[in-house]
Amino acid sequence: MDDETLRFVIVGHVDHGKSTLIGRLFYDTDSLPGEKYDEIKEACEAMGKDFEFGYVMDHLKEERTQGITIDTAQTFFDTDRRRYNIIDAPGHVEFVKNMITGASQAEAAILIDDVAEGVQEQTRRHAYILSMLGLDQVIVVLNKMDLVNYDQGKFGEVKEKLLDFLDSIDVKPSHVIPISAKEGDFVANRTKELSWYNGPTVLEALDTFEKKRPPIEKPLRLPVQDVYKFDGKRAAVGKVESGILKEGDPIVVLPKGGETTVGSLEEFGKNPKKAIAGKSIGVATADKIFIDRGDVIVSPKKLPTVKDEFEGHIFWLGEEPFEEGERITFKCATQEVMSDIKINEVLDSSTLEIVSENGGKIENRQIANVTIKTSKPVVVENFNDVQGL
Repeated sequence: MDDETLRFVIVGHVDHGKSTLIGRLFYDTDSLPGEKYDEIKEACEAMGKDFEFGYVMDHLKEERTQGITIDTAQTFFDTDRRRYNIIDAPGHVEFVKNMITGASQAEAAILIDDVAEGVQEQTRRHAYILSMLGLDQVIVVLNKMDLVNYDQGKFGEVKEKLLDFLDSIDVKPSHVIPISAKEGDFVANRTKELSWYNGPTVLEALDTFEKKRPPIEKPLRLPVQDVYKFDGKRAAVGKVESGILKEGDPIVVLPKGGETTVGSLEEFGKNPKKAIAGKSIGVATADKIFIDRGDVIVSPKKLPTVKDEFEGHIFWLGEEPFEEGERITFKCATQEVMSDIKINEVLDSSTLEIVSENGGKIENRQIANVTIKTSKPVVVENFNDVQGL
């Protein structure tokens, strides 16, 4: 088995079966301890219910009482190929922030939809968030096929509608799989009820995902977290978000634009000669050059954009609406500056229909296309190119 763990998130509308799918995955991969199974069985019997796999992840008493997943929960299961860290993200509309927290930690995603109910508001909203976060490894599962008597026509109808929406936001799933998480159809095992479907099971599809590798082939980007002074040296410390940094390399410090070379790389108790993407490191420069928190160390071979005005997309999560004219703090990696926001267009996050144009306000869970004007130049790049900036 591959020693590397792949993190993936399951998202979708409330009550479409995320927690049940997770419970089924653990059960079918023998990852559910016997005592946990007995505990869940007893809890279900006490409530007068049949055994529910959804309770595998719903540890909190409040969640069991309300029947919804409130926080993100993480745990593990194994296949013959590797270990998986599965993140259960809440589907209820009130917990979109928690869902984004879960999805931002993932390398891949399963978008689940209830084939009996069809494509719902949170299905579309969660899919849009996956698009914003740059998650390009996606599986779609159409759950509760048992409720529509495993009807191929109903599967095809919902699949077509969902794929049309996903295409509009540039999400391209590798598979669309009919399943019944409750009954176990095509989660880990093929069943005769879905004999008309020739694609992979959920587990087989998961095993096609690739572990994300550190972006070492991309240009150097190192946002400066802090500056330490020791042994007569001044070292800028931070995490290499992309590329490779070696002793003696030429570098540029942005947004100031100062040029120098790497005098030495500093790590407690070590004397490294290089640092690759994902590594936290200290950088002492060969020349005296002022570097401070919020600066970005880059390679001169391919410079990022430095500007004080640029376009962006906002998914507004504040309970109170954002009104044009309010100043807001812009944070990007370790950069932090005040900014003014010009609202160009506001969209409904579940339908992507335009709500308003040219000004006004952004309500909770609305999307806006905006122009951001910062109080001083900042280093910006497309999130899907370098996710640390």
